[in-house]
Amino acid sequence: MPVQDKGVVVTGAGHGIGRALATRLAAEGARVVVNDLDAEAAVRVAEEIGGRPAPGDAASEEGVAALVEAARAHLGSIDVWIANAGIDRGNGLSATEEDWAASHEVNVMAHVRAARLLVPGWVERGSGRFVVTASAAGLLTMIGSPTYSVSKHACVAFAEWLSLTYRHRGVVVQAICPQGVRTRMLDNAGPLQELLSHDAAITPEDVAEATWQALHDDRFLVLPHPRVATYYAHRATDTDRWLNGMNKLQRRLEDQGAAR
Repeated sequence: MPVQDKGVVVTGAGHGIGRALATRLAAEGARVVVNDLDAEAAVRVAEEIGGRPAPGDAASEEGVAALVEAARAHLGSIDVWIANAGIDRGNGLSATEEDWAASHEVNVMAHVRAARLLVPGWVERGSGRFVVTASAAGLLTMIGSPTYSVSKHACVAFAEWLSLTYRHRGVVVQAICPQGVRTRMLDNAGPLQELLSHDAAITPEDVAEATWQALHDDRFLVLPHPRVATYYAHRATDTDRWLNGMNKLQRRLEDQGAAR
């Protein structure tokens, strides 16, 4: 998909993967609106790439509506929406009701709310692209954080629903599902960082490159770590064997005092 002069919105673009995506798309000629809850970061990245900052909440109903309105005012037309903002809160069964609610709000409902506002117009004109930054945890389930894995599974499921419902109407949907990426989220993973980095954590720029390549052939799953496809197939073929293997990792981490 050529992005020259296309109107693109990237949420959570002040840091990490979002920043790399915004930077790459701007370099390819897209007109990019940079959103982040961190206003200073949004402004800084927008200045770096020649985009337009639109700081603020990109999850609540009011926040998403305000962002869509601001982006349309600047771009005229939103051609691509990259729902990149995400959070990881809570650990194990100690995750609170607030942790679960916040994870669902940011990792799932933000996408639902954006799609409500964007997809009808895309269907009417016959084109539009909705990209979500999910995670390999949305395909495989990760050790440690149930709020993250469950909400990312829901993120992927909603993206799949959008794709199967609207692809014949010109709406392209894609889900980016990396494993470990060198971002602030990985830095804050604590004792789990070694496990998440075991298969060689990649850079945000690597994720942006994989996404850029996927834009050209409209693949639904964007897998910056190609081996995730193999793991995903193994999980489907013999789920109990896969669960036993993951449980071995869990026990190893417990022996090291890294996970409970």
